[in-house]
Amino acid sequence: MYERELTSEIQELAKGYPVITMIGPRQSGKTTLIQHIFPDYPYINLENPDIRDIANLDPRSFLEKYPNGAILDEIQRVPKLLSYIQTIVDATDRKGLFILTGSHQLELHQAITQSLAGRTALLTLLPMSLSELEKAGIHLTLDEAMIKGGYPRIHKDHLDPTKAYRNYFQTYVERDLRQLVNVKDLIQFQKFVRICAGRIGQILNLESIGGEVGVSSHTVKEWISILEASFIIFRLPPYFENFGKRIIKSSKLFFTDVGLATYLLGIENQSQLERDPLRGHLVENLVILELMKWRLNQGLDPGLYYYRDVQKNEVDVLFKRGNQLLPIEIKSSKTFAQDFLKQLKFFQNLVQERAPEGYLIYAGDENFEIQSIRVLNYRHAAKNIFKAC
Repeated sequence: MYERELTSEIQELAKGYPVITMIGPRQSGKTTLIQHIFPDYPYINLENPDIRDIANLDPRSFLEKYPNGAILDEIQRVPKLLSYIQTIVDATDRKGLFILTGSHQLELHQAITQSLAGRTALLTLLPMSLSELEKAGIHLTLDEAMIKGGYPRIHKDHLDPTKAYRNYFQTYVERDLRQLVNVKDLIQFQKFVRICAGRIGQILNLESIGGEVGVSSHTVKEWISILEASFIIFRLPPYFENFGKRIIKSSKLFFTDVGLATYLLGIENQSQLERDPLRGHLVENLVILELMKWRLNQGLDPGLYYYRDVQKNEVDVLFKRGNQLLPIEIKSSKTFAQDFLKQLKFFQNLVQERAPEGYLIYAGDENFEIQSIRVLNYRHAAKNIFKAC
């Protein structure tokens, strides 16, 4: 059992809400964490077809077996249970009664909005962060972190990451994908996912991807939504307001685990990664994930955006803190260069006092401050940035 930074937030919210709902990718550690925090709760896995049939057939009688609450794993498999849970928690007014998990956020969000609005705390558990790995005594180089990713089982069982991600991806395509949508040509869909990996850190262009895969932009839009709903990818939204410049308004594409993206790019070892032209984008993906995980593990929305205008002035990440906009640049280099500050300075000049400080995250070991910009090593950058906020 690895120590997860979301633990204290779950324990605290269970004192104030009758239902805790945790979503996240398969194998990110949701079930292990929930059973560790609530060891006395009965555990019901709704992936089990026999249990699922019973729950669907008679939801009321099914839940009556657990008057003191339970852990219901993969709740999106029996969404009708949520309406009955609502009735139970409204009648008993007990806190922390049901603990729900799910790995398909679109289905679960819709069901919760209809049945459990105001009754559940909604949390997201992504694969392990670098700080969680370090607490477990797992110290990875930057390239190792991009190849191995953050899924707990890869580290716990010392799995070969290429083989582990191959199995993970094949299982996803053969199981989860069929639950979400009827994809007639699985080989074409797999090609689509690999093309998405090749677009990491780039502005999402549905027509371009569709042309490369051989499907319509409408199909690409649907498939992107599926990957997002099942926690394979996420989109970093643009930040736009009237700065007196024309702003790009399309999202950027990233993967929820950089190890999976590295596998999909056909990278199997560090020597290949060092030479790969997308290495810088993979580093950007890893750092943005670290920023997201820090916020999500505090029970907060990420609040992260990027900025780009038509003159190609760009900032990798913007964090919105009230009226302030904190620009963050990410570089894969171990050596600092003055030129790294160019886009940060541009943005600070653009918004003036709304960006009192900026951050440069890089692979070098030294942390220092220069001209209102803090230069930080990637390992603990998220902690340093958000604690300062």
